[in-house]
Amino acid sequence: MNKATLLLIIMLPLLAACGKKGPLVPPEALVPAAVNDLFVAQKGEYFQLSWSEPTREVGGGRLTNLAGFELFRREMLPPAEDCEQCPTAYRLLKKIDQDYLRDVDRRGNLLLVNDNGVETGKTYQYKVISRKKDGTPSPESNRARRQKVNPPLPPEVKATSQATSIVIELNPAQVAPAAVLSGYNIYRWRTGQSIPPFPLNDKPVTGSAFEDQRVERGVTYSYAVRTLVKAAGEDVESAPSNQVSGALTEPD
Repeated sequence: MNKATLLLIIMLPLLAACGKKGPLVPPEALVPAAVNDLFVAQKGEYFQLSWSEPTREVGGGRLTNLAGFELFRREMLPPAEDCEQCPTAYRLLKKIDQDYLRDVDRRGNLLLVNDNGVETGKTYQYKVISRKKDGTPSPESNRARRQKVNPPLPPEVKATSQATSIVIELNPAQVAPAAVLSGYNIYRWRTGQSIPPFPLNDKPVTGSAFEDQRVERGVTYSYAVRTLVKAAGEDVESAPSNQVSGALTEPD
């Protein structure tokens, strides 16, 4: 066997391999995965929207170039008139830039946006899409729907500082006959910060007082309380109560 023949035998597998390619990835697999946990809650007179940022593409790949979100809202009409698929059904409520979260609260991977333009007695439906930096949109999210009802009144609150805890005393407000009282949510923050979106308590407080023992000496805390009721089949919170402050006293 001469050298030319031997060289040809060696090169044939390499030449055949040059034409092979990996599996084709369809373009729709490279878009951001759809948000699937869009949720709406009523906080006093406004709605709070929340959802998690997608971390994967539709095809399962890691999402690395997320630009932001578009939040849409539509007002529900009577069944004979309602048309979700109509081009004018939804309007853009808010465009969110991932690098500049204006009027957006981020808690880890969770984003929260308030909708202050809702009216009592009306039902609203929301959806959200995300976009890559090249403008590629995700599929639409799940739908989140909510009817705005009259919120309950907040309680009156007083704080008493002690050596080992701060006690929040509640003077409840009367609850409307159409609502059922579930309890109270306690919101706490360090003085100088803003009220957080989530309560301190894991379950609604059902007594007339709440003792906060998870406090640090030398720190002043602010508190506000929201009444929580069940109305029209949904949990509804009141506006925040009066704000009170407290700090641990020196032990005797």
